[in-house]
Amino acid sequence: MIVLADSEVLQLLDMPAVIDAVRQAQIDHAMGIAALPAPLAAAHPTEDSMFLSMMAASNRDNLAVVKLLADIPSNSTRGLPTQRSTVLAVSASDGRPEAVLSGPSLTRFRTAAATAVATTALARKDSSVVGFVGAGALARAHMHALSTEMPIQKILVWSRSAERRHGFARVARERGFEVNVKESPEEIVRESDIVCTLTPSKAPVVRGEWFGAGQHVNAVGAPPRADHREIDTAGISRSSVFVDSLPGALAESGDVLIPLQEGAISHAHFRREIGQVLAGHHPGRVSDTEITLYNSLGTGLQDLAAARLLIDAAKKSGLGTEIDLLK
Repeated sequence: MIVLADSEVLQLLDMPAVIDAVRQAQIDHAMGIAALPAPLAAAHPTEDSMFLSMMAASNRDNLAVVKLLADIPSNSTRGLPTQRSTVLAVSASDGRPEAVLSGPSLTRFRTAAATAVATTALARKDSSVVGFVGAGALARAHMHALSTEMPIQKILVWSRSAERRHGFARVARERGFEVNVKESPEEIVRESDIVCTLTPSKAPVVRGEWFGAGQHVNAVGAPPRADHREIDTAGISRSSVFVDSLPGALAESGDVLIPLQEGAISHAHFRREIGQVLAGHHPGRVSDTEITLYNSLGTGLQDLAAARLLIDAAKKSGLGTEIDLLK
């Protein structure tokens, strides 16, 4: 079994390869050759902490994985990440342990890759201005992933932190992009063809009244909690909403669950999984004026796709630590 630290994961991951693997994994799910159960959540009995188990199995990759995600808001007061994760991968054919992988960089890459896949499938083909609401490491990963898949003429960015938004702008300019720093989320939404929301928000930071005809929105940042969301009810109601996993959305997405609880929409509003679009089972965008929204939850199958790449790359490169749990 191979054990990979986060620094080794970063050395081995290649964004174009992750994008291709995530796209195929979503199609495999739609075609019924990959298993993706709804995640299981365990709340800490006395603290505001959540532990989420995300599982998947794939015939194509001969792999089964489980990722344990710990969402611990109080870590911010300790100077620690509020989310930490670890991935265990075993052979799908005989159960042999194959790898234990550090989760943070793996998760960041596969999340950005999934957004790029969804955006390519749903956004207008003439989209060229991308706006980021949030400017942390996940925003940088999204800039990398989206620019791998499509030509970007201009990037707009906003963050509550002036230091972060200007730091993001500096990195984007170094990579050759035209960048404008904005003073509000509303400016981002009103001036972008594609919007990515990347904040760990509990209350909405983006309002549907700002959406324009033909826009595509990626709601990515909210943690897997039923009372957290980035998009208000009007935004969800106005959009054709696509998810990576419907059972996952109904289990953990505040962007989905709160409008449902309010009675603003019905379950039928969310019966589109992005894999169904990629597999040709659903048309996706049907007009240039339609507003499309991808509610990104993250799935165990996306983790599996990245894990397969990491295990194969580690074997070729010699990176990682090998241990034998079965001796």
